[in-house]
Amino acid sequence: MAHDHAHNAPPSETAMRVKALETLLTEKGLLDPAAIDALVETYETKIGPRNGAKVVARAWTDPDYKQRLLEDGSAAIAELGFSGVQGEDMIVVENTDDVHNMVTCTLCSCYPWPTLGLPPIWFKSAPYRARSVIDPRGVLAEFGVELSDDVEIRVWDSNAELRYLVLPQRPAGTDELSEDELAALVTRDSMIGTALAEAPAG
Repeated sequence: MAHDHAHNAPPSETAMRVKALETLLTEKGLLDPAAIDALVETYETKIGPRNGAKVVARAWTDPDYKQRLLEDGSAAIAELGFSGVQGEDMIVVENTDDVHNMVTCTLCSCYPWPTLGLPPIWFKSAPYRARSVIDPRGVLAEFGVELSDDVEIRVWDSNAELRYLVLPQRPAGTDELSEDELAALVTRDSMIGTALAEAPAG
């Protein structure tokens, strides 16, 4: 799965249709581009992966919260104020030394917006959706995650009723870090399972 892309590639037919529709609605006064920009910015930077990172950091530092998170993801996530459309029914799966979890959506692109923000383009792509189930180890390797053969890989298929969040393993050498510092190590991809949490600097 290639992640490089040409910046001068022509837009897809779908992208051109969306742009034409956006232009038409704007000209008719039915759409405010500033409102759309604000909505996108909110999901990318505020509602986005930082919410999920706070959930993970809390689970890393509070064993009782972690237990509640694994038992009832929706309720535990809501404790931190994160819930809403596309995130009502959440299941949290934990990565361990023996098991690595990754999330896909084979039918469309169901995704937990309240905790992870906007889905990445590759999550919605047909190659990822198909190959993540057929060859998860190969897909992970393409993301730079090399796992030993004795680590079991479990693939979770999101749907309209359920969405999944991966609880990545806490990196070594982080015992002295605060909850906020730990949250900074948690990436969107580590909560999808296509990356590991980042190691602390230095």
